[in-house]
Amino acid sequence: MSGMAQAPRINASDHPHPKPLGALREPLFRALWIAAIVSYSGTWMQNVGAAWLMTSLTMSPLLVGLVQAASALPVFLVVLPAGALADIVDRRKLLLLTQFWMVAAAGLLGVLTILNHIAPWSLLLLTFVLGLGSVMNDPAWQAITPEVVSHPNLHGAIALNSAGFNVARAFGPALGGLVIAAMGSGFAFLLNAASFFGVIVFLYQWKRIPHEHPHPKERMLEAIRTGLRYVRTSQPMRAVLVRTGAFSIAAIAILALLPVVARPFGSVGFGVLLGCFGAGALLGAAVLPVVRRMLSIDALVAWSTVVFAATTFAVGRANTYTALVLVMLIAGGAWINILASLNVSAQTTAPAWLRARAISMYLLILQGGMAAGSALWGAVAQHYGIPDSLLLASVVLIVGLLAVPKYRLHARDVPLETVTPGNQL
Repeated sequence: MSGMAQAPRINASDHPHPKPLGALREPLFRALWIAAIVSYSGTWMQNVGAAWLMTSLTMSPLLVGLVQAASALPVFLVVLPAGALADIVDRRKLLLLTQFWMVAAAGLLGVLTILNHIAPWSLLLLTFVLGLGSVMNDPAWQAITPEVVSHPNLHGAIALNSAGFNVARAFGPALGGLVIAAMGSGFAFLLNAASFFGVIVFLYQWKRIPHEHPHPKERMLEAIRTGLRYVRTSQPMRAVLVRTGAFSIAAIAILALLPVVARPFGSVGFGVLLGCFGAGALLGAAVLPVVRRMLSIDALVAWSTVVFAATTFAVGRANTYTALVLVMLIAGGAWINILASLNVSAQTTAPAWLRARAISMYLLILQGGMAAGSALWGAVAQHYGIPDSLLLASVVLIVGLLAVPKYRLHARDVPLETVTPGNQL
């Protein structure tokens, strides 16, 4: 599972006394929330296992970077059809299909790894296949939260989704490192396959009530064209996509090259560093409402990008493990401030009947930029080394801020602190 459900457009004034834990009193949402945390933890173990396995098969920075690219590349192929499908078909059936797809891909990868029948290119292929299921899953998954929680508890449900995602991000990589150290990457892949079954059980038991569509149903190609026309005519949405692209292609360098940087510290050390990144994101999400009240959304993204550029440079120059831990904590906080701001802008610029398609286009630029960036920085590191590659990536991040004056971000109606950060690398 790759992302949490996103917020619909709601005025904060509709709920003057929000109850953050109220949603957990609703059995339907509570069951989905628990299943989601288990699934996200499995996904983070999968990510650690795939990256670490590649470093066991080869120390080529290019192939290590391609692990990130293989998981994100499917966004180029299927995210727009996935967004259209999420708006025009039964989301429950679509989610069941994608969940079983991911079980099969992760399970096969685990079995082949345990039997020592895995090679760099077969690892990349199965990572790509798993990514296909994840991308097809994402838009539909992001749209179901309003259907599983009552309207008064919607704000609290979204905040809990954010907390659950970051809890998994903080502990999943470290847990994955321990599993890999004790039993190998193959068992981490099998645990990921098993982690999807909580969501599958929920979906089977969920008696979804069909909602009346506010516009006539469209065929898929027509629905995709409608979404593309919206992007062409919406300046706020174009701004989100430009700013997302400027950030994502350079920002992924720090995560794409981290397995090579962390190799001297073992699989547990690598998992702990990823866990520190997730813990930093959790802390960043906690202080985000306070920061947002002091800064405009553009200023927040700009300053957070400067901080993230500094941490990208620092990862390439850190001389001790303690320094890496500190840098990854700071990087995680800056990362979530940027992605949460871009996410809320993408979400609130689109009308409700187009929201899944708008999200799919945002994901296309975000994950597509990360896929391209992973391959790019792996190739650069192959020729120039890790420190110089991360230095160049930090420079590109700063240069990307030149887009700020022309492409201003807008956020309407939804308070920033209630928006789920989502599955950006």
